[in-house]
Amino acid sequence: MSFNIHKQLNAEHQESGAAQATPATATTKEPVQTAHDDFDWSRDKRNVAFYSNDERKKYDSVYDNTFKQINDGEMIQATIESLTKTDAVVNIGFKSDGLISLNEFRDIPGGIKVGDVIEVMVVEKEDREGNLNLSRKSARITRAWERIVEVNKTGEIVTGLVTSKTKGGLIVDVFGMETFLPGSQIDVKPVTDYDQFVGKTMEFKVVKINETIKNAVVSHKALIESDIEAQRAEIIGKLEKGQVLEGTIKNITDFGAFLDLGGLDGLLYITDISWGRINHPTEVLKMDQKLNVVVLDFDDDKKRISLGLKQLTPHPWDTLAESLKEGEIVKGKVVNIEDYGAFLEITPGVEGLVHVSEITWANTPINAKEFFKLGDEHEAKVVTLDKETRKMSLSIKQMTEDPWSTIETRFPENSRHKGTVKNITPYGVFIELSTGIGGMIHISDLSWLKRFNNPNEYTKVGNEIDVIILSIDKEGRKLQLGHKQIEEDPWNSLETVFTVGSIHEGTVIKKDDKGAVVQLPYGLEGYAPARHLAKEDGKTVGADELAQFMVIEFDRNDKRILLSHTRLWEQEIEEEKQVQQKEKKAEAEQTKKAVKNIQSKVEKTTLGDLGVLAGLKAKMDGDAGEEKPSAE
Repeated sequence: MSFNIHKQLNAEHQESGAAQATPATATTKEPVQTAHDDFDWSRDKRNVAFYSNDERKKYDSVYDNTFKQINDGEMIQATIESLTKTDAVVNIGFKSDGLISLNEFRDIPGGIKVGDVIEVMVVEKEDREGNLNLSRKSARITRAWERIVEVNKTGEIVTGLVTSKTKGGLIVDVFGMETFLPGSQIDVKPVTDYDQFVGKTMEFKVVKINETIKNAVVSHKALIESDIEAQRAEIIGKLEKGQVLEGTIKNITDFGAFLDLGGLDGLLYITDISWGRINHPTEVLKMDQKLNVVVLDFDDDKKRISLGLKQLTPHPWDTLAESLKEGEIVKGKVVNIEDYGAFLEITPGVEGLVHVSEITWANTPINAKEFFKLGDEHEAKVVTLDKETRKMSLSIKQMTEDPWSTIETRFPENSRHKGTVKNITPYGVFIELSTGIGGMIHISDLSWLKRFNNPNEYTKVGNEIDVIILSIDKEGRKLQLGHKQIEEDPWNSLETVFTVGSIHEGTVIKKDDKGAVVQLPYGLEGYAPARHLAKEDGKTVGADELAQFMVIEFDRNDKRILLSHTRLWEQEIEEEKQVQQKEKKAEAEQTKKAVKNIQSKVEKTTLGDLGVLAGLKAKMDGDAGEEKPSAE
């Protein structure tokens, strides 16, 4: 384009006579090339023109005025000159045309045509290949961002097209620019299905912008909330207790349901849904259900509103049939179970209590939570009925005859029966002999020979067991039962077998720091204190060990046998000592006798010697007397 303009300028110059300049003049002028000329004049000397300075300035001005001065990033109006299969040729009045991909015009209904005027952005006046780089998309985004910034300040409502779903929300096209719609800003109620909004045109409010990255966040919820706030203000102004409002269930929890009253939320507690008992609000209510409710209470700011549904109907106790009286048989469903009994719902909102004492005629403990199951139906007799306090007591056992009225004839004392173990406690076993009749076997009456720490060591719940009726307490509805009494007391004969000092073989079956329980013959058990378990080698008799034991005490009344293993070897040692002492004593006696024999022999010899000596002395004395006269 610049080359053609330059040729045009040369032609104009020749027509004006500039080409006939005198040689003298030509010598004083230099060949001139304009700053905009991109033609290599050195290759064609015939086209070189010579201009004066004034002429050069004139033609430079003419040349410059034929083009627009543009800068990178500038927004400019452009005309579509022609169309190709992939691009649009766009003229912006610059020295060259630009190309824009047809993909940037897909948002225009019906497409584009030659001559259309559009707004574009100059991305680069000259790229690496020397081409003019234009973009309609960048221009649209820039204008869209300017518009979005403006509406964010003014709060204006905009219209956008939801184009796609993304993580955490939706993408919305606003003014041709993609914005983000968070999932929490779609509606006032939680939204789980985002796909239902894709392709829809909706109204939004720009709630947040980021100038640095040119990002915007829009909200549809904000529009709904503004409408709701207006409705809320209107409702609050007219709100009063007892007022009936229409609401829509927006959320259901374990403790109740939240209702939208048209911009104002209220809570319908589970206890105010129905006169009858319900385990969960979903048994009666469902999401998005519309229903009328009455305002029960609200705080001073009217932000917390309590609603009621059952209050719109009369209380069932007030409409209870006159035919329902004490002594009547009713049928009810178990709606609540406590340790002390169960509540039967006769009609919704009307309940009666079956106390544990009214379940059975038996005097054995009854666990209400084992006897009753929620939802089960039972027939019961109305015992008391008070419509003013709205209380009713029921009885299951009174629907049958009291079996204790004929207890003496059915279960006389000392009679033998078979019963079922119903319950086990640390002190005894509860036995059911028949429906409503039962008694207890004390732990001491289970066995003549064995001692139990707990009755469950002997029997289990559900087992059958033979019993003897020991005593009857008709007034207290108690039977004293025995099991060991079925057999004779073996302790009478055992006293002759396990005499004190007798030795028996036994096995240690239990052992602790205090002593050990020893299993003896005939199923009998004895007890050996710890100090009586010592062995001769310094060790003690261990658990499950078989050893010899001596009976050191037999108490028939207390049914107790004391044993000792230590006494066995201590007695052997004592016997050995006694034997040794006897042997020593016998030996000493023999020694003493021998000494006496020796002494007797010695004494006789000495006396004999003394007699001889006396005789000799007398003889010597006589001889001496006879000699004296002769001496004279």
